Amino acid sequence: MSDLQIKRDEKKGKIWSHVRSKWLVETPEETVRQEYLLLLVNEYGFSLDQIAEEMDLTGRGSASARADFVIWRTAQDKADDNAPFIIVECKSDNVTIKPQDYGQGENYARICGAPFFVTHNSRETKYWRVKKDKVPGYTEEIENIPHGDASDKDIEELLSKLRAFKEKEFADLLHKCHNIIRNREKKDPAAAFDEIAKVLFIKVYVERQLLTRRNKTNLFTVDVLKNQIAENPLDNLFQETKRAYATDKIFEDDERINLKPATGEAIVKELEKYNLSDTSEDVKGVAFERFLGRTFRGEIGQFFTPRTIVEFMVHMVDPQEDDIVCDPASGSGGFLIRVFEIVREKILADADREYSAFKAEVEKDKSLTEEQRAKKLQDKFTEVQALIDQKREGSRLWKLSNRCIYGTDANDRMARTSKMNMIMHGDGHGGVHHHDGFLNVNGIFEGRFDIILTNPPFGANVEPTDKVLEVDITVNPAAQERYTKEYGDLYREAQNRVKAALNQPIAKLFELPKSSVNSKGEATYGKIKTEVLFIERCLDLLKPGGRLGIVLPEGIFNNPSLAYVREFTEDRAFLRAVVSLPQETFVSSGASVKCSLLFLQKFTEEEQQKFDKTYATAKAEVEARYADEIKAERERLESEIEAAKQAKDTEKRKALQTELKDYLKAMEVRQITEARQLLKERFDYPIFMYEAEKVGISATGEEDKNELYPNANQPADCDKTCLEWYREFLADPSAFAVAGGTE
Repeated sequence: MSDLQIKRDEKKGKIWSHVRSKWLVETPEETVRQEYLLLLVNEYGFSLDQIAEEMDLTGRGSASARADFVIWRTAQDKADDNAPFIIVECKSDNVTIKPQDYGQGENYARICGAPFFVTHNSRETKYWRVKKDKVPGYTEEIENIPHGDASDKDIEELLSKLRAFKEKEFADLLHKCHNIIRNREKKDPAAAFDEIAKVLFIKVYVERQLLTRRNKTNLFTVDVLKNQIAENPLDNLFQETKRAYATDKIFEDDERINLKPATGEAIVKELEKYNLSDTSEDVKGVAFERFLGRTFRGEIGQFFTPRTIVEFMVHMVDPQEDDIVCDPASGSGGFLIRVFEIVREKILADADREYSAFKAEVEKDKSLTEEQRAKKLQDKFTEVQALIDQKREGSRLWKLSNRCIYGTDANDRMARTSKMNMIMHGDGHGGVHHHDGFLNVNGIFEGRFDIILTNPPFGANVEPTDKVLEVDITVNPAAQERYTKEYGDLYREAQNRVKAALNQPIAKLFELPKSSVNSKGEATYGKIKTEVLFIERCLDLLKPGGRLGIVLPEGIFNNPSLAYVREFTEDRAFLRAVVSLPQETFVSSGASVKCSLLFLQKFTEEEQQKFDKTYATAKAEVEARYADEIKAERERLESEIEAAKQAKDTEKRKALQTELKDYLKAMEVRQITEARQLLKERFDYPIFMYEAEKVGISATGEEDKNELYPNANQPADCDKTCLEWYREFLADPSAFAVAGGTE
């Protein structure tokens, strides 16, 4: 029997319903439904006489309880009015299917006693099992539905094996694979991780091939690998995967799977029963980070920003469509991935609103025939879909994925990991580079970003011996051509700044490092804390008006010796918020330092001019106030120094010279202090400050209560989360004013 095909009458705008044996007006919703019917028949093997379409489930003609498809185990079950097997609820929306849609599908399944239901739209399909012994609302997401010819044993196997898995289960699975490699191949943790990463990458690639129907056979199975005549079949598959992502330079040209075939098969056996493409991105992301944290904690000095902190910081800076975002110390890519997901969701929701508003207008127009109405809806739906097609160059999602997300990490393993992590999450990986975060590379250079989000490395120093090397500034010709074409003079100037510092200390590119002059008249630099230099780098990378969210050790905020860093920052940006985190926040990630989150907004050019003018005026006023006093004291001491010189009283002359020097220094400090005080009074603005006690993660890395943003795990006494307070503060800062400052 040949495959069932879509039948259309283009002239009349109709589509054929194979189940109801009649022509229907082709709306976008109807297209989704009829295309899914083809899948049920051609791929799952259900026959048309096992399926009912648009079926009333209540028996009372209620339009609100009509299922798109009702499927019975056999045609006889349908004829005998037995309980159905599967309920399918189709949606034409562009956005992610919401929990209320799952609820509707479950409700339909419970009404008629079906054990399975499916929620499907043009973007995603989810499969569910109804637990009859549980209250409504208790469902289990599974990896697939049974095929038309499934036996009881097949169904049992499906429920036990092909199931959606939770973060901990996936993290444990990855860790189990990691241990297999370490034990069998005697590799160190980092080398074993590299092999896991390659195998995961193969799996994601194979699943994408299956989803796009490029391959009909799942190549990522032990059976398929064993049937290949090759020395290392898994490595062959890896080479194919590498070729598919060749332009991204994720792996070296000569990179291969460094595992014995038997070890590779053992890993594939563990992973083959799970479908990563159908596992939610959130589950994959959390699991991957758990695995990374457990694998690398204290072993290669990497630690990862807890998911709850990432979530909170991203919402605090509130990324919008067309915002260009960068993390100059991107690690596993957590900030970039979450920005990508949140903005993608906003774009899809906006597209859905646009279509829904158009649909409401069309349905109100009584002058249109049913066919005209369907044609208008279909045209609009096609137009909206084109604007959000991520594969279509220039579309909204293409721009988000290819022009808005940038990151770099000095550790090649982390840069590769973040690229792969982003590919698993849907993309944005093209802007991520293995590169020193302090140096310009490709699209990452000064004055380019609307948002910087980062958790820079702490505790290390940038040493005078850390220099700009040839390898750091070499750009391949294709990238140079692309970025020169895209950014023109801005890109050329950015690259020239780095080239001019070739073989010079990295610190020379920055203002904050303190320098001195050697006997040859050359500037020399001492060491400077990495996190201090990252503050300047982030401010440099921002456009005027750009927003920064950064994790910093609390010493930056209160150490007297770092006052110059705080002043440097205050002279360039508004301090919008400081959120103090509990001591244990990063303990499970391998760091014990107490941190705070700093949120800044870089001055616009106009604001910078106003600030500079206010500061210059304040300095001039203070200098004028002390001018006469300083002049008189200087003249007095200089006169006494001259007298001592005449009297050849060397000891007294030196003492007076020291007194004059100390006096002038003390007056300089006093004038700076008073000028800054005057500046703060005249360039005054409120700062949001919050001390958090529960941030969603315990010292052992377990889930905990979370007061940072609205979630299902808020403390009982938390009426409003930190994010909600901050939103209120932005709307009306005066409501938060207290004596001595702003809380």
